[in-house]
Amino acid sequence: MTQSLRVLVATTVLGLPALAVAQHEGSMELAEGAAKPLVQGLCSACHPVSLITGSTGYDKEGWEYLFGNMVDLAEPIRGQISSYLAENYPATGKYTPKLIEGDTKIAFKEWKVPTLGQRPRDSLMARDGTIWWAGMFGSLVGRLDPRTGEIKEYRLDPTARPHSITEGPNGDIWYSGNSNGTIGVIRRATDEVDVFPIGNPDVKDPHTMAFDENGILWFTVQNSNYYGSLDPATGDVYVAKPPTEGARPYGIRRDSKGMMWIAYRGAFKIARLDPNTRELTEFETPNYGNDPGKGWNIRRLAIDEQDNVWYVDSAWGEIGRYNQETGEFKQWQSPNGTESHPYGIEVVDGIVWYNESDVRPDVLVRFDPATEQFQSWTFPSGIGVIRNMSHTPDGNLVVAQSSTNRVGLVLVGEENIAKYSDILVSQN
Repeated sequence: MTQSLRVLVATTVLGLPALAVAQHEGSMELAEGAAKPLVQGLCSACHPVSLITGSTGYDKEGWEYLFGNMVDLAEPIRGQISSYLAENYPATGKYTPKLIEGDTKIAFKEWKVPTLGQRPRDSLMARDGTIWWAGMFGSLVGRLDPRTGEIKEYRLDPTARPHSITEGPNGDIWYSGNSNGTIGVIRRATDEVDVFPIGNPDVKDPHTMAFDENGILWFTVQNSNYYGSLDPATGDVYVAKPPTEGARPYGIRRDSKGMMWIAYRGAFKIARLDPNTRELTEFETPNYGNDPGKGWNIRRLAIDEQDNVWYVDSAWGEIGRYNQETGEFKQWQSPNGTESHPYGIEVVDGIVWYNESDVRPDVLVRFDPATEQFQSWTFPSGIGVIRNMSHTPDGNLVVAQSSTNRVGLVLVGEENIAKYSDILVSQN
């Protein structure tokens, strides 16, 4: 298959920018076979083929389930690709997770999003009970009514590729234009989209966002190594570099005192930002100076009711807590070890929830700090990755499964399972 045909297939089937093919193609050599050009062209439009060569593998049915949630392929192409993958990359079980039993009851509810290949992420429940997410590879933001299953997708500038979303003080939904250096907002009253350019050519990839107490939107800029703020009333933008070179600011949350906390993907540090003075203070986590060279360190964080800062140490397969009152750090090894790659994290009623993303299927983990006990479950849609988590007012979790193009709820406890029993049986 020629380069031009690969681009045509990728853009036609996936609805994605053609540049995505060039971005990922050739990152790893696939096994020889008649369908190799098809796999190389289609799969590398969204991700490096190393996700295939380094996967746990599947049988023919398993491969069809996986890529059937990414692209809509007709026969005979679907059969050719699944046969090739099953023959060359069969199930190995090398990433099979260890699960820990416990007393907490949960239930999963997932919805498959309309646009395949969009890789949904950073989902949240708005004040009105609707669920929203960023469809990064589809350059869209999605909205779901969990009671009816109705889904609406808001198409953005094709170059936006939103990485994350957050709800504004008045209920508008804000997104980060990760590929075109913008911050955008969907006005709930009109469904219109307004866009605010960051206006600095060095600040190219806004990442995750959170509002401060004064209604100013703060954001991280991972690859460009910045953080900054946007005043929605004036459009004024402030940006600054963190003191640590190569910090790669990633997750951001606000505590009850109004301080903004930032996770560094490029360093074993977290940072506290005073939004009023713009003073940034960095704190070294326990694995500082012990870098395994994996390229990802502290991705996401969450704040509990006592303003302890919880975070995932993705490089070492640990979760950590920083006690603001005492200045003490403590970390715990995740059940599936140093290679488990904890990713999204949330704290609800004193309980820490997070996922292990380098096992298959992705594992949801519950950790009780009072007892230091873990409990875990696999996600029903199978193959990872959950890239962030948020909680609902009634103590459930909102998640998005990038690889299988699903958004969902994790219903926590028998009371919530009963409360949402109608959607568990009525929606697909």
